[in-house]
Amino acid sequence: MLERALTEPPLRALPADAAALLRELNAPPRLAAHLRAVHDVAVELVDWLAAHHPAAAFDRRAVLFGAATHDIGKTVHPEELSAPGSRHERAGQKVLLDLGFEPRLARFAATHASWTAPGLELDDLIVSLADKVWKARRVADLEDLVVGSLAGASGREPWAVFLGLDEHLERLGSGADSRLAFQNDYSTSAARRSGEARSGAAVPCVAARRELRSAWAAAEGGRSGG
Repeated sequence: MLERALTEPPLRALPADAAALLRELNAPPRLAAHLRAVHDVAVELVDWLAAHHPAAAFDRRAVLFGAATHDIGKTVHPEELSAPGSRHERAGQKVLLDLGFEPRLARFAATHASWTAPGLELDDLIVSLADKVWKARRVADLEDLVVGSLAGASGREPWAVFLGLDEHLERLGSGADSRLAFQNDYSTSAARRSGEARSGAAVPCVAARRELRSAWAAAEGGRSGG
């Protein structure tokens, strides 16, 4: 069922490195479906920002990786797939750091629910925004921070920036019911692996860690070279 959650239409596929990570961690299918929903919205957001706010500085690949992995800590705390909780945030950051991902990429697992923390960048805010808008949730203080960042970069009045952003977020929110239905079609329980310990997430092997790091490095090299 995990494979179906990772590949079934209509949502966009996750970045290859994120999908490989979920397979290696034997993630619950619902987590994969949720990450695809948030990633799908994040793609729409960064495409819109690039078209309407070209002066805004953000790292598209980092944002999309962050959206695709922000809840990876729920492989460690799967109970938070169906109940409130924040233990997955730091746990997810640790999972990614332990796998060798750079802190700039691992940080989204910890920052996606803490958009008022000092020192966050537009990248962090976009991931947080996607994690709300996928289910049509509007959060005023988060949107104010995004508007402030975009207005500062463009020199436009905040009210004018908000009007455009608000229209786009409403359009994205109109697809919330179908995204929720997609997510809720999958189980919160991971498939059992033979010989797997009864508690805790699967521990990736050294070769898998190397493969995941290499996939990201190759993608980064191709981006800088292009």
